[in-house]
Amino acid sequence: MQLTPEEAAQFEESGYLFFPSLFTEEEIAVLNTETPGIFAQHRPENVRESGSDAVRTSFGVHMYNAVFARLARHPRLVGPTRQIFGEDVYMHQFKVNAKAAFNGDVWQWHQDFGTWHVADKMPEPRAMNIAIFLDEVSELNGPLMFVPGSHKLGVIDADLDDVTTSYPLWTINNDTIRKLADRGGIVVPKGPPGSMIMFDSLLVHGSGSNMSPWDRNTVYLSLCAITNHIQRFNRPAYLALRDFDPIECLPDDCLLKQYDVALPWKDGTPESALNPQIAA
Repeated sequence: MQLTPEEAAQFEESGYLFFPSLFTEEEIAVLNTETPGIFAQHRPENVRESGSDAVRTSFGVHMYNAVFARLARHPRLVGPTRQIFGEDVYMHQFKVNAKAAFNGDVWQWHQDFGTWHVADKMPEPRAMNIAIFLDEVSELNGPLMFVPGSHKLGVIDADLDDVTTSYPLWTINNDTIRKLADRGGIVVPKGPPGSMIMFDSLLVHGSGSNMSPWDRNTVYLSLCAITNHIQRFNRPAYLALRDFDPIECLPDDCLLKQYDVALPWKDGTPESALNPQIAA
C-alpha cells in the first residue's frame, strides 16, 4: 500500500490520515479471536486499570502471538510509513489498548515522542503511530481525539503524571490544550472495525473514559525510522523494543493465511527484556 500525493500532502498538513474499513471483517475477526486469551494472561506486558482486573494495555503482543506477529509485518501498515520516512522502519512499540466497557480509563493529552525522547532517548520525531480499530468506535466509547496540525509545533512542555491512571504518562496541561484547540480544533475519527489511523508521533492526542457498555479495543504500532533508533534502554523491552532490524513485510493476505513468524517470547518474557540494558 502506498499513499497518493494528495494523502501525503494531507498527512503533512494535519498530522494524521484516516482510512475507514481498510481491513475486512474477516481479517478483524481473526485478530479479535486472539484478544480474550491475551487479556486473560498475567504477563508483565499486561498493564491493568487502577483498582480493576480489566486490561488497560497489552504490550509486545507480536512477540508471543502468531496472529499479531503477522499483523506487525503487514504491508498496509509498513508500506506507507516507509514512504513517509523514505527508509526502512523497525518496531519501537506494539500494543493492544483495551478500553473495556464501563472500565476503560482516560488517556490524558500527550505527544508520544515526548515520552520516547525523554525515556528512550529517541533522537528525532521520525516515528509513526498506526491505530487499527478492533471494535466500532463512536463518540460513546472513549474515541481517540487529535488536535490537527499540532505536530508542527515541535515538542510541547509536559509533566509526568503517574497518579491519574495506572500507566505513567508525560501529559500536557489544560491551559495549553485549550490554546491548541482554539487554534486547530479537535477531531475525533470514528468508524467500523478495521478502520486505520496513521498519525505523527508529535500530534497531540488523548481519549476519554469508556462509560458505555461497548468495548473499544485498538491495536497500536509505533514504527520508527531505523536511522532514528533509541539510544537509552532504561525501560523494559516490551515498552521500548531493542531490535532495530528493518521490518520485512509479509504478503497482503498474511492475516488470512499461515506464514512462519518468529515468536521469541512465546514461552515467557525473558529476563533480558525485563531489565534495563546499557546501550551499545
